[in-house]
Amino acid sequence: MIFGFTTGGAVASESDPTRIVGPNACAECHKQETEAWKGSHHFKTYREMPRNTKANQIAERMGVRRIRTESLCATCHYTVQQKDSQKKPIAGISCESCHSAGKDWVKVHSEFSGKTILFESKAEAAARWKLSESKGMIRPRSFYLLAKNCYGCHVVPEEDLVNKGGHPAGSAFELVSWSQGEVRHNTWHSKGRDNVPASAARKRMLYLVGLGVELETALRAVGKASARKLYAFEMARRADEARRELAAAAKAAPNVPEITKMVEFGHSAGLKLNNDGSLTAAADGVSKQLILITEKYDGSTMAGLDSLIPGPEKYKGTARKPDK
Repeated sequence: MIFGFTTGGAVASESDPTRIVGPNACAECHKQETEAWKGSHHFKTYREMPRNTKANQIAERMGVRRIRTESLCATCHYTVQQKDSQKKPIAGISCESCHSAGKDWVKVHSEFSGKTILFESKAEAAARWKLSESKGMIRPRSFYLLAKNCYGCHVVPEEDLVNKGGHPAGSAFELVSWSQGEVRHNTWHSKGRDNVPASAARKRMLYLVGLGVELETALRAVGKASARKLYAFEMARRADEARRELAAAAKAAPNVPEITKMVEFGHSAGLKLNNDGSLTAAADGVSKQLILITEKYDGSTMAGLDSLIPGPEKYKGTARKPDK
């Protein structure tokens, strides 16, 4: 799920299949990371989802004949590539699902300024990363963009899929516990020796930005809901829970006033139908505070959040240990 960003936040849209290069292009250099991916549900959905009874029941209710090829399912559950005017699912949720379609940036990202990794200077590396980002790459430090991608699917963006199809309204998703479990693939800087967990500072940023994006996403979803049915109820519940958790975070980290402002925006619009304008404005306000947080802070001054952040016992699955 890739997003088109404006000053008002983000709107979900399909990854452009013409710009997908596929996971093999990443696997050439990122072998340990690829092996971690192969042990995850993100990878396994490619084969398992079309055989899943519940998935097929949902597809039948929605009039979907082929789960892998119709965008209602493929947008979140597959990586789709276009070749010779034909779109083809080539993997489950893969590298470009999180880091964006790679056609414009993958060579810049991987060529070490035309040198080898040993001879590229720090200045050249910094320029290479900046150019990669300008061409659309979403790097691990881009907390807000990464979180938007995650929540774009883990909070279901389609009302009818829930109310008509019977699809769950979303996962019990939390960014630290899900990013540090089976999907963790932080092996590059250790040269494959260890799958390094996130630092305390990074976990604080993941936790805080994740909560903010949860609130933003739920507010937008309530605003777009058209029926007093399960989807609207679930999205309102998610928004309310995010507001309460952010209020606790604001008390725990009073030196980050942007958290309090997010809570204020979250309460500025009623969680009800036919209130799209106010809810969208509230979500835009949350979005702007999140961007400020990612620009001003690195997590090092947010130790007060530590007692709120899920520990390893809450991680979703087990992180892969690299081959020695």
